[in-house]
Amino acid sequence: MSRVLLEGRPGVGKTTVVRRLVAELRSRGVEVAGFTTRELRERGRRVGFEIEDLAGEAGVLAHVDLPGPPRVGRYGVDVATLERIALPALRRPADVLVIDELGKMELASPRLWAAVSDLFDSGPGTIVATVHAHAHPFVDLLLRRPDVEVVRVTERSRDQLPTVLAAGLATGRP
Repeated sequence: MSRVLLEGRPGVGKTTVVRRLVAELRSRGVEVAGFTTRELRERGRRVGFEIEDLAGEAGVLAHVDLPGPPRVGRYGVDVATLERIALPALRRPADVLVIDELGKMELASPRLWAAVSDLFDSGPGTIVATVHAHAHPFVDLLLRRPDVEVVRVTERSRDQLPTVLAAGLATGRP
């Protein structure tokens, strides 16, 4: 049982690392579940974020045209869509559970917060989650857990991390 937090500043490539890690693990026969997020762009400008279950279901997590509440920056967050996609994704059986990411938008859902907390406390298998390098009460608690390994994602490390992590997770040693 492993708990890994991939920490880094916004835009450093945490989601790219996770997406490549998922592909690498699947190529090694490791069962992976969870969800990822990605930017939505229109005419080169970021207008929101999408959430996608690793099984393929997707929806708009946040968008400049959504009214909220809640609002994170200029984005209204669709908590109902977040919960509809993320919560079932976290309950799927897998060797590795991926959570991209635990940020302000995702943690606007008390139900997601509780589900992630339960998983870190007693969930089976391995969890790999991405977090911003900014303070947040819930993330700060996770970062201080003795059973969590924090891996810093940098521009220098991001290209090698998926292969290095996959090798360790496939053998049970992150």
